[in-house]
Amino acid sequence: VQLVESGGGLVQPGGSLRLSCAASGFTFSTYAMRWYRQAPGKERESVAFISNEGGTTNYADSAKGRFTVSRDNAKNTVYLQMNSLKPEDTAVYYCNTWRWGVDYWGQGTQVTVSS
Repeated sequence: VQLVESGGGLVQPGGSLRLSCAASGFTFSTYAMRWYRQAPGKERESVAFISNEGGTTNYADSAKGRFTVSRDNAKNTVYLQMNSLKPEDTAVYYCNTWRWGVDYWGQGTQVTVSS
């Protein structure tokens, strides 16, 4: 299993970013996916969930109405569209999947929201 995140960067408050997570080494369309984030000095927290076919999504309260998770199973990629970004969204963002009690993580991509 390999997960590679991209799309992070520095953005001003109110701006937008789209994160991508390219997956390989497993049958992507059969796995649900999550996005997590970890801010300095804080625990890693779940931000968004998407089911294997994309029909079910849910979000942390902090992400509702601003973030949208989606996936393209033909491209083995999951996305996180982030709008109306706030300084408190600054964190390293990770994609995640799991099976049989084992978690798989990417290396993360840094998102910094600052003026």
